[in-house]
Amino acid sequence: MNQLPEIIRDIERVPADVVAQAAQYQAAILSDVAGRRGTMHARVAPVHHSMAVAGPAFTVEVRPGDNLMIHAAIALAKPGDVLVIDGKGDQTAALMGTLMLSACKKLGLAGVVVDGAIRDRLELMELGFPVFSAGFNPAGPTKFVPGRINHPISAGGAVVNPGDLVVGDADGVVVIERAKAPAMLALAVKKVADEAARLDAISRGDTASKWLPAALRAAGVLKEGEQL
Repeated sequence: MNQLPEIIRDIERVPADVVAQAAQYQAAILSDVAGRRGTMHARVAPVHHSMAVAGPAFTVEVRPGDNLMIHAAIALAKPGDVLVIDGKGDQTAALMGTLMLSACKKLGLAGVVVDGAIRDRLELMELGFPVFSAGFNPAGPTKFVPGRINHPISAGGAVVNPGDLVVGDADGVVVIERAKAPAMLALAVKKVADEAARLDAISRGDTASKWLPAALRAAGVLKEGEQL
């Protein structure tokens, strides 16, 4: 009986042209068109609000406070990949800092998303490399507990499969299934156009939400024929 290896080296990634298109949209737009699915918990936030990332997920599962498998993942990931690390939300020790993240930047990775703590916040703000984490802690990690690379993981409450589209910005991180990503981008085009039209209407003084009365009646707040 063949056992699935702990490290999977070859994965199918979301296409580069899809990543390039996705990078043009806010994470909020992509979350909306994806049915509000795949959005990570707000604890996973950028080190600085100006940071943004888009790329295929290169997934890593570690035990809390141990970064052995992250070192292995850095050695295996390809340029443009986003390391997405299931650190179990643990914030008792940092899983990464300036040294490891500098290596990620040098190797051409697109960014790192860690559902766990990191450290060296001020240095990372100067590094100019997109990093999202669940917090900060000065304590260093251990390096001897096995984990997994490129298996399905849960990070920030979202399911992440290797090769899925990952997009992050000041609002947080959204993950879109690889096979669905092209269709979601087509919907994003319409979403952006609709919101631009709505903003134009608001600028002209039309601040009323056309859908609101019907929604209030459906919720039982307004009676039939009653207005706000």
